[in-house]
Amino acid sequence: MPLPTQESKAIFERSLQSMVEGGSSASRGPATFGDYPLYMARGEGSRLFDVDGNSYIDWMMAYGALPLGHAHPKIVAAVSEAVATGAHFATATPIEIEVAELIQQLVPNAERVRFANTGTEAAMATIRLARGYTGRPKFIKFEGHYHGWYDDFLVASNPQPPVSLGHRHDPIKIADSSGLNRNALDDTILVPWNDLSALERAIDTYRGQIAAIISEGIMANMGVIPPEPGFLQGLQEVARANNILFILDETVTGFRTAAGGCQEYYRLQPDLTTFGKALGAGLPVAAFVGRAEIMEALAWGGVLHYGTQNASRIGMYAARANLQTLLENKGAAFDHTWRIGHRLCEGLRDLFEELGTGAIVQNVGPMLQIMFTDRPAIRDYRDYCAHVDRAKYQQFVKALFRHGIYVTPSAVLHSVVSVAHTDEDVDLTLAAARNALVDLEGR
Repeated sequence: MPLPTQESKAIFERSLQSMVEGGSSASRGPATFGDYPLYMARGEGSRLFDVDGNSYIDWMMAYGALPLGHAHPKIVAAVSEAVATGAHFATATPIEIEVAELIQQLVPNAERVRFANTGTEAAMATIRLARGYTGRPKFIKFEGHYHGWYDDFLVASNPQPPVSLGHRHDPIKIADSSGLNRNALDDTILVPWNDLSALERAIDTYRGQIAAIISEGIMANMGVIPPEPGFLQGLQEVARANNILFILDETVTGFRTAAGGCQEYYRLQPDLTTFGKALGAGLPVAAFVGRAEIMEALAWGGVLHYGTQNASRIGMYAARANLQTLLENKGAAFDHTWRIGHRLCEGLRDLFEELGTGAIVQNVGPMLQIMFTDRPAIRDYRDYCAHVDRAKYQQFVKALFRHGIYVTPSAVLHSVVSVAHTDEDVDLTLAAARNALVDLEGR
């Protein structure tokens, strides 16, 4: 039965007179959704409601920015208090110190904290900081990792035909966008992920020129691809041995994988770490943290990092309430999201096996993605480009929409469990997935 979306269609047609692709990001428009996107009106708990009155169990959760779910009462109260007493001052405020101290409680390497607005800004700042601190120009980025839309990062972040990627020993730098500075990628060294020998080879090639290695803790822009056992620890050791800074990008994984993120979960000691998404509980809050000796290079604008909206008062109130809530009852929120994530992933795996569907589920705790593939696992960007059927995934998601389940239609992204999700949500989702596969495959 078709999903009634006439109002979404009408809004999209109206939007074309004032906006590009009907919204403020290509990931929300026709490139991801097809003819037109679903326009959402409100959210509550684990549910989203669109402008046509359709209700969905939301497993996207604003790309992971809502660890407590939609409209959590404590976030609503915190934001309301901040608005009522002054939305933003662009001055030093006590609340930003409180949030910084909360982050220090959770994140082992957070000797100093600096706030920004988005993960892109935080990642940009860490690269500038690494270059300023070390006096070296280059940095290593891994294939398939996304660190935001800064020119120097925009390479090999989107799927490409496998024949265009080049040899693993010498990856071809395929820019992700037009309009980049002509020299933007000259100091970006591209390396396959989950491959320590490739990393060591790149360091040997550019010895003495590399300021930093930046890596996600879990590859989260090609579905969900976990690190191979020992890879991140080996990366850290190689960086230390060569006097190269290790930047851990936790924009996606921070305050989700564990209270202290991948740094805690994989027992890492990065020099610098970035946070975003889940930190602000839906508001634009990001941060980068790290060793005091490195972070102090920001002082007096030595390594410049400014921003009128940095540590916005509303965002800080939301972040404080968010972190405090996640830490209640000895971090029971993380136990809950891991348990619900396990139930959902195992249920989907059992369903695919029962129906003979050529699909797998890859996850780390509450982060998961379905991949239509004949492979038992996808371990890196090259595997993903060669073996994942993105078109079939999008068809499956559109079928899920009809059965009241909202996940991202983009196969390169992933789903997220929040505190608001319940066992009933899992049961309803598994039933919907069964019906969607029947719709898709005609069983």
